[in-house]
Amino acid sequence: MEKKEYKNPIPTVDIIIEVDGGIVLIKRKNYPYGWALPGGFVNYGESLEDAAIREAKEETGLDIINLIQFHTYSAPDRDPRHHTISTVFIGNGQGILKGSDDAEEAKIFTEENLPQEIAFDHRKILSDYFEYKKKL
Repeated sequence: MEKKEYKNPIPTVDIIIEVDGGIVLIKRKNYPYGWALPGGFVNYGESLEDAAIREAKEETGLDIINLIQFHTYSAPDRDPRHHTISTVFIGNGQGILKGSDDAEEAKIFTEENLPQEIAFDHRKILSDYFEYKKKL
């Protein structure tokens, strides 16, 4: 009897960090290149919320307060490396912004000055976020 191999989507998190009237994006050191929301893979035994706070700290140096869950994105082609499902959070960043870990750089952007090269489906996520903020 042939053993069937199961392939499951990989859980990830992304976080929209609000700072000084803008949002934080990181410039990725690794493929896929470009600017992206801070985020990454959820560790075994870790909650989505804890993963978002950890990834934010690792990639931006910022501590996160007022964390809320925004939306989940699950298009199979959202990450060119694997099928990932990302739960996106919004939070306020505190501390000194500094790109580190797999972030080459971290900067604050507004809707009006987003960079051209944005990785993954993060342009769609940001578009949804800016629409959401206009309705508040």
